[in-house]
Amino acid sequence: MKDLGPLSYFLVIAVSRHPSGIFLSQSIYASEIIDRAGMASYKSSATLVDTKHQTLHIWLLCFLGDDLISWYSKRQPTLSRSSAEAEHRGVANVVSESCWIRNLLLELHFPIPQATLVYCDNVSVIYLSDNPVQHQRTKHIEMDIYFAREQVARGQACVLHIPSRHQIADIFTKGLPRILFD
Repeated sequence: MKDLGPLSYFLVIAVSRHPSGIFLSQSIYASEIIDRAGMASYKSSATLVDTKHQTLHIWLLCFLGDDLISWYSKRQPTLSRSSAEAEHRGVANVVSESCWIRNLLLELHFPIPQATLVYCDNVSVIYLSDNPVQHQRTKHIEMDIYFAREQVARGQACVLHIPSRHQIADIFTKGLPRILFD
């Protein structure tokens, strides 16, 4: 065995020691990959995705306390007539997933007494999830609306507004300008 001194590079990870701790970096390895791909002369970009064209994704904020226990992100599987309709389908999917998690925890003898908080940046969706009046414009999404309303009425879910700039799920589902991403 031979002592090679303090660790500085191991398995493509650069290691540097600082008073506050150890810093691990793969920037050298990333640069080598960029060079091998012939992309060293390309301009850098503030974000990795197109910020001009948006497609609606479903993202599912499931936390137990401060711990993330379940999540997924996928494209909206159906064509929607309005953004409120698309957002409501997303809320209904989140409420459905939260019901499953609540039931699982109940079976594990860990019932959740308070409502699951569901955050949405669309005010129309929040209004529809709490308002029992049927609207002519919502008849084609009636099942999703009834399901979410029923869970809200039973105290199992609570749909709350969150401004778009604070909606952390957008990082995973939208091409954000750098200032919002940061």
